[in-house]
Amino acid sequence: MKSRRTKLETFRRYILCVIGVFFSALGIAIVRLADLGVSPISSVANVMSLKFSMLSLGNWLIIWNCVMILGQILILRRRFQPVQLMQVPLSILFGYFTDFGMWVFAWATWDFYPMRLVNVAVGTCLMGFGIAICVIADAVMNSGEAFVKAVSDTTHLEFGNVKIGFDVSCVVLSIVLSLGFFAFTIRGTREGTIIAALCTGIVIKFFTRLLRHPMERIFGLHP
Repeated sequence: MKSRRTKLETFRRYILCVIGVFFSALGIAIVRLADLGVSPISSVANVMSLKFSMLSLGNWLIIWNCVMILGQILILRRRFQPVQLMQVPLSILFGYFTDFGMWVFAWATWDFYPMRLVNVAVGTCLMGFGIAICVIADAVMNSGEAFVKAVSDTTHLEFGNVKIGFDVSCVVLSIVLSLGFFAFTIRGTREGTIIAALCTGIVIKFFTRLLRHPMERIFGLHP
C-alpha cells in the first residue's frame, strides 16, 4: 500500500520510473526513425515536428504532454492531486530522452522496407519494456494515461473504453493536421502507428509479469 512507503522507497520508485521513461523514449525514437508513424499518443507531436521542424520531436512531446497535464487540471479541478505535477519533470525528461535516442540511433534509417519494420518492432518492444517498468514503479502515471483516468473518473466510463477513444482521437487529429499541413497528404501517421497500437499493450503485459518480482526485490519495493 502507498501509505506504507518510506521516503527512501518513494525515491527508489521515482528512480525506477525515470529508467522506464528512458527506455520508452528510446523506443519512440527508434520507431520514429523508421518513418512509418509513431504510437497513437505521440502521433500529434510527430506531425507537429514534421511541420514545425524548428522544434524537435522531443520538444513537441514535452508540449503535448503538458497540454494533457493542463487538461487533467481543467477536468479534475480541486480533485487534481499536487503530486501529479511530477508528470511535468517526467514529461520533460521523456522529451529530452527521445531527442537523445534520435541522435544515438540516427544511423538506424533504412530505405529497405523490411528493415524499417524491424525498427518498428524493436522500438515497440522498448516502449513496452519502459512502460512496464513505470507500471512496476507505481510512482506517478504518465500524462496520457493520467488524462484518460481523469476523463474516466469524471464521466464514470470504463478506463479501457476511454483509452481506446483517446488513442483513436489522437490518430484522427494527427491525420487531420497532416492533411491540412501537407496539401492533403498523410505524413507521420502510418502502419507503424497501427502496429504500435496493437502490440504495445501485449508487450507491457509480458514485461510486467516477467519483471515485477525481480524489480521489487532489487529496488526493495513493497507490493
